[in-house]
Amino acid sequence: MAQYVPRVGPRVASALGKWAYNWSGFNQYGLYRDDILYENPDVKEAIRRLPPQVYDERNFRIVRALQLSMTKTILPKEQWTKYEEDVKYLQPYLEEVVREREEKEAWIKEK
Repeated sequence: MAQYVPRVGPRVASALGKWAYNWSGFNQYGLYRDDILYENPDVKEAIRRLPPQVYDERNFRIVRALQLSMTKTILPKEQWTKYEEDVKYLQPYLEEVVREREEKEAWIKEK
């Protein structure tokens, strides 16, 4: 199996995109964009396929965010996730799951 290399967010950040990213607030808890995706069946399957280390890192960020939310605090500003550093770690797995599901649906439709 090939070594997984996460995709990093856009290198050139638009002012509006950066503003919207910071305004959303999840970065203040140290979360990545892929951490807050709505968990439909495709996303759940992509999460299941994550390598153990990436899966554990994701769970750590989510548990830390829940703890911070319960105590009504946020991380220090230097620990916030920056727009340029947001890693889209789930996207390759999600694209693969969607492609497989669409292929399966097309195959069943042909029957």
